[in-house]
Amino acid sequence: MSWAPPPWVKAYASLTAMTAGDHLKRNSRIFKTVSGIPLEPCYANPDRPEDYLESLGDPGQFPYTRGIRPNQYRDRSWTMRQYAGFGSAAASNARFRYLLDSGQTGLSVAFDLPTQIGLDSDHPLAEGEVGRVGVAVDTLEDMRELFQGIPLDKVSTSMTINSTAAILLAMYVVVAEEQGVKPSDLRGTVQNDILKEYVARGTEIYPPASGLRLVTDVIEYCQQHLPQWNSVSVSGYHIREAGSNASQELAFTIANACVYVESALARGLAIDGFAPQLSFFFSVHNEFVEEIAKFRAARRMWSHIIRDRFRGRNERSMQLRFHAQTAGSTLSADFPDGNIVRAALQTLAAVLGGAQSIHTNSKDEALALPRDETARLALRTQQILASEMGLRAVDDPVGGAFALEALTDALEEAANEQIARIENCGGMLRAIESGYVRAEIEEAAYTYQRAVESGERVVVGVNRFRSEPDAGGMPTHVADTAQETGQIARLAAVKSSRSDTAVQEAVSQLKRVAGGTENVVPSILEAVRCDATVGEISDALRSVFGEYRRVV
Repeated sequence: MSWAPPPWVKAYASLTAMTAGDHLKRNSRIFKTVSGIPLEPCYANPDRPEDYLESLGDPGQFPYTRGIRPNQYRDRSWTMRQYAGFGSAAASNARFRYLLDSGQTGLSVAFDLPTQIGLDSDHPLAEGEVGRVGVAVDTLEDMRELFQGIPLDKVSTSMTINSTAAILLAMYVVVAEEQGVKPSDLRGTVQNDILKEYVARGTEIYPPASGLRLVTDVIEYCQQHLPQWNSVSVSGYHIREAGSNASQELAFTIANACVYVESALARGLAIDGFAPQLSFFFSVHNEFVEEIAKFRAARRMWSHIIRDRFRGRNERSMQLRFHAQTAGSTLSADFPDGNIVRAALQTLAAVLGGAQSIHTNSKDEALALPRDETARLALRTQQILASEMGLRAVDDPVGGAFALEALTDALEEAANEQIARIENCGGMLRAIESGYVRAEIEEAAYTYQRAVESGERVVVGVNRFRSEPDAGGMPTHVADTAQETGQIARLAAVKSSRSDTAVQEAVSQLKRVAGGTENVVPSILEAVRCDATVGEISDALRSVFGEYRRVV
């Protein structure tokens, strides 16, 4: 079904810009946003009261440009969810407890690379990667230890996991059940956004059609059994980190989300049954006003897509809820102290953009995983913004700013043009498979890097205002290599104590279900309960789905 943007988008993107006088126009060089949108020296009132409700609305009103609910942060602050995980489950559990004791209000789990691509810690290809960029989880026992002493009915948990999302979610559900917590009482998010892996991140396992089938299985299972759980977090963050600009991040993220909606509808699910459980994850880059405008444009686009294209009628289906993370790609290893300022202002942009939860990067993340003290400083940044700056008192405090409204319109127009090009490619799946999306991201990354290297875009401490590095250097997190040996030993202990017969039966059943059309999540749950490992369950699916081979 074709879909066209609302008519005001093109009309007002051009009408709202004006100069502040001929002398400014003559003497000012041309400024553009990262997305290539020209910036005028001054913006005037667009004077469009007749379109106010349709294009902006009040906070909590369609099209949710100004926020998804009234009293945005008055009733409660955004969720402060610092991304964490490294080494063993015990080490990550200690970091979780430290952050919760420091005032963090939600957990966000980083898994190591082998866990993300379905390899157990004792696999030859996992050597040297176990516990490096996240926590190693091979078995249900690891998940138990990861959340030991943390009441899962009291905390909201986000898990950044995609190809093995169904497995890690199943482990979380079983651990919750062991705590006496019903699945229906669990709150949190599993990323489960496989499409962006093929173009931006690279931890896909299966071919796109099979990967999409698993995403849809999780959507269906969560609708039926985990009504408070976000079944997908459609991620623009990784698209931006791969080099896209703001309008591309917006377009590709929305296009991916539409594929998930179409797949769930084809499964026979009702739009208003599953759409309220879809969430989004965006980057917060350096272009302050453009980033705020991006979030506003995203909400407006999504509300119209759900209502007009997919015929949703539930308000919650139309409300784009998102987590924001400050942009790791903007961090400087040459000038780490500058990262504190960058992250603080990016966090402020997320707040002014109406994020539901936020992660603030630590100043040392360009060098290594954050240390306890730098992670706490990043959390304190959010707490200062929430508690001292008066930001929670007024909904959409920057709404109505002439430049902001003009950029919101311009970003929406640019994103819709990109979506139209995707549809001309045959849709997002075809655009991914053909390499179109990856090529667009690479071109944007190249353009940005050339601007940095030429000095057109300033990076303080890197291409301008450089200072001599501290001779002593900054202390950084050092991975404990002994943890890999310990993790492999833990895995061996689980394998030696379980029933191999029960594991084989559960894995065989999973293969049968994967070869048909039934939802695989119940079979994965049974395999997890038998202590089947992440690698064994992934291998069972590999034997049915095959593996994706990237075309270079």
